Amino acid sequence: MSDVIIRAEATTDYATIRQVNEAAFNGLEEADLVESLRRERVVLLSLVAELDGRIVGHLLFSRMSIETPTGTVPAVALAPMAVLPEYQRQGIGGRLIRHGLDGLRALGEQIIIVVGHPEYYPRFGFSSGLARSLESPFPSDAFMALELCARALEGIRGRVRYPDAFGL
Repeated sequence: MSDVIIRAEATTDYATIRQVNEAAFNGLEEADLVESLRRERVVLLSLVAELDGRIVGHLLFSRMSIETPTGTVPAVALAPMAVLPEYQRQGIGGRLIRHGLDGLRALGEQIIIVVGHPEYYPRFGFSSGLARSLESPFPSDAFMALELCARALEGIRGRVRYPDAFGL
């Protein structure tokens, strides 16, 4: 889909982003999460995918941390990622992720965490093995990390701490 445009969200996109998340997840939970993360002021990067002037996808990255015995290590949560059902499996989610990872690199971020499909996210470099030294409430195969900087997780052991909006 070469005519898909990936761009930063604008405040005028909020209602449409809500609709995309509701449709993609068939419910309100992720749409409410996006709004809560905005209110909590922890959003680092929020992107939309536009096709023919219509928003068909959304991806949000927020600040989280890893609490270690020696201090707090900053990390980034990838959640949620939503594509309208009729546009899924066409590469839009992948374009959102790649664009987002490039944006996070430009911001100097080093560690990204995702809870997602073990057969999908590894194609972008996410690995449950990299997340093995991190404590989380999620199944180990779905809990994955990505290093945007070589060895960013080397020697880091601790519990992940998500923004309050996640309700964990």
